[in-house]
Amino acid sequence: MADHAAPSVSGASGRTARFSPANSTPPTPGERADADGMLVPPNLKRAMASFENLVAMANHQERLKEARKMVWRDRGQPVIELDTFEACLAHAMSGGFRSATLAFNIRACINLVLALIRIHRVPRDYRTAMIRRAVFGADTFRFAAMLGTFTSLYKFIINTLPILIPAISPRHIVPGSSALDDEDSEDALDIESQSTLEIPIERRKARLSLSKHAQMVLVRKHTRRWHAALAGAVAGGLAIIWEKRNRRGVIAQQMFVRGLQGSYNAFTTKRGLSVPNGDVLVFSIACGQILYGFLLRPDTLPRSYNSWISQASKVPPAAIRMNHDIVRTGLFDLKDVDQLISRPDITSWNKADLLSLRSHLLSPPLPVDGIEPYIARYGSCSAVHPALTSCASVPLDRFFAVFKWMLPIYSALHFIPAVLFKRKAFMEDPAKILFKATVGSMRSSAFLGVFVVIYQSMYCYKHKLHKLLTLLRTGALPASLLTLPLTKIPQWVTDLLISKFSFWLPGFAAGLSLFVEAKRRRGELAMYVLPKGLESMWVMARGKGLVFRTGKWGETLLTALGMAMVMSTYQNDPQHLSGLVRRILYQFIGPN
Repeated sequence: MADHAAPSVSGASGRTARFSPANSTPPTPGERADADGMLVPPNLKRAMASFENLVAMANHQERLKEARKMVWRDRGQPVIELDTFEACLAHAMSGGFRSATLAFNIRACINLVLALIRIHRVPRDYRTAMIRRAVFGADTFRFAAMLGTFTSLYKFIINTLPILIPAISPRHIVPGSSALDDEDSEDALDIESQSTLEIPIERRKARLSLSKHAQMVLVRKHTRRWHAALAGAVAGGLAIIWEKRNRRGVIAQQMFVRGLQGSYNAFTTKRGLSVPNGDVLVFSIACGQILYGFLLRPDTLPRSYNSWISQASKVPPAAIRMNHDIVRTGLFDLKDVDQLISRPDITSWNKADLLSLRSHLLSPPLPVDGIEPYIARYGSCSAVHPALTSCASVPLDRFFAVFKWMLPIYSALHFIPAVLFKRKAFMEDPAKILFKATVGSMRSSAFLGVFVVIYQSMYCYKHKLHKLLTLLRTGALPASLLTLPLTKIPQWVTDLLISKFSFWLPGFAAGLSLFVEAKRRRGELAMYVLPKGLESMWVMARGKGLVFRTGKWGETLLTALGMAMVMSTYQNDPQHLSGLVRRILYQFIGPN
């Protein structure tokens, strides 16, 4: 049988559409044929164009997401399995470059903000150079080199150790275990029930999506603890060398106390130990040592820290020097007294008291009727608060002075992160975010105000009590029926009120003001003051020959020890580190 050609119709565009026997219906005038001769209705063509636009938009969003990952690491990033030294080296170099870039940008932004805050004080001709130095100064490159070096070395060592020593490989991690909760891991798949067909009700777990499961499980690479400790020690000890010597001490102290925090939390959790309000206790002990050092051993604290405490206390510097000299040597500099007397805001009663103290120093008075005159062996209250005669007026005055002084600083610390880092929540409910930031700012300012009030109140009233008990015992003050038992107190017991330890105790009590602060901030504040307290204690112990001298490598050794503890906890029990440290390390280090 002869083959018959299929009929064809020419459209308006000159293109020919063929009709098969199965579809012999002629095209409608609105239809168009594509390049292959197939008919495409107009609505289908528009749908295809819309679909192509959606695909292009999705690809664009994916590229933006990939670019964002180069700057900010998403949660739940999977662990990268590395089997060769070349792969480990490439992984370490790329991670180090990323960390260095991120560190450079962070440090440059911080320096730029600080420069812009004080740029109005700088002559116009120097402003450009000031901004250029803030962004591209040596400090920025040092910071970037330090974190880039740390990340590269740590990633290389932590990933090559299992290859180098395969016999001591990381322990097997059962499915469902989480690096965020290593001690109390959830058996999401419940391995014990694999031999049965159903899981008992008390063992049933909610099923998680893959992304949520990844965030819980694929967060850290589980390693041997000594692997992470060795990598952290080597990387931290070498990376800190990039920084200036005067900065190394601050960084080393912070890393050491963060390591102590993680190790202590892991130890107590494993053994079921618990210290109620441990953060407040640590804060109080550190504050006791810091304020003791501030008043009696200022050489054990950094000069800038002494200056900040003096400014926060609202106590004249001359009064602080006067108290230091008279407690430690029994004498004081007349220039300090003259400086206090010449203050324009001093009250007449306080001025007369200081003049009397000055005359007693120049010509010690003789006993009257066998009774020794009382001479303060401490900085008198008239020197500590020269503008206020009564000690009872000090708490309210100091509270509002400190509150007003700290409110702008704490407002910046509460408002800026709330707006920048919680932008989505801020856009959804700005009033709520601003209200919480306002309450937080006032609460933090009140915390420091209460701190100053507690210390200065105890300072004043312990000295008033010492004077009262001494005068009662010597007979200079007649005893009544109520005060008669107080005359029997031995003088050495009374002198405990002006002993050196008595200057440590008010600092410890002032630390209880941390209860005013929000609970989530207490741990961070404790970790902030702990290095200063430990530094002061170490310098004092070194002066007494109780500890060894570390020499020029002390900061390096302390950093290595601190980072060994930090990274060992980070890789295996990251939940025992503070949230701030955990998030920072995750951005720079990642899962491995």
